[in-house]
Amino acid sequence: MMLKTIFKHTFSALAIMGAAAFVPAMAQSGIKYITLETPQPSDTPDKIEVLEFFSYSCSHCAEMEPMFQDWKKKLPDNVAFIPVPVAFNASMQPMQHLYYSLVALDKADLHPKVFNAIHKEGKKLFNRDAIINWAAEQGINKDEFIAAYDSFGVGAKAKRATELSDLYQVQATPSIAVGGKYLTSPGMTGTYASSLLEAQALLDQVLAGNQ
Repeated sequence: MMLKTIFKHTFSALAIMGAAAFVPAMAQSGIKYITLETPQPSDTPDKIEVLEFFSYSCSHCAEMEPMFQDWKKKLPDNVAFIPVPVAFNASMQPMQHLYYSLVALDKADLHPKVFNAIHKEGKKLFNRDAIINWAAEQGINKDEFIAAYDSFGVGAKAKRATELSDLYQVQATPSIAVGGKYLTSPGMTGTYASSLLEAQALLDQVLAGNQ
């Protein structure tokens, strides 16, 4: 799990690659989720949003990615599952642009491959040039990717992602926001699986309230 305090004050490659251990004190406290004082409206019309706050450089996010993909397939039609790339500091912003560039170019299927490239192949996709070269290696037209990466739209989405992480008080990745009201994470529940179970329980609660 990637902790905000580490990435707010540390810019070294080691800090970017390193994933902090779970926060046992939080998990042992029995607090499995937090409730936002001010509920956030959905950005998706007529949908309840489940937000996955992640970072490509977070090893725990990489481990959970297949679990999120599996869970996403089981969600009802009135629920929108939305990955939100987190940047705790400016050095992480290129990875936000990477994600939204893939989405803009209809290449979101490469999203899991970014985790594999970083955490299994050892590629350091942490700056613009490295990201552009990797995208080209995946068969994406280089000029088209650069245009998307540098576009106003991608920049606006990256800015919105940072706003959301602040609004939801995200302190670590991965974290899961449900229905604009709740936030949970493996650091709160203790394990990957239990965080998804907690998120599902919170979603069931939100869905029941909307009936």
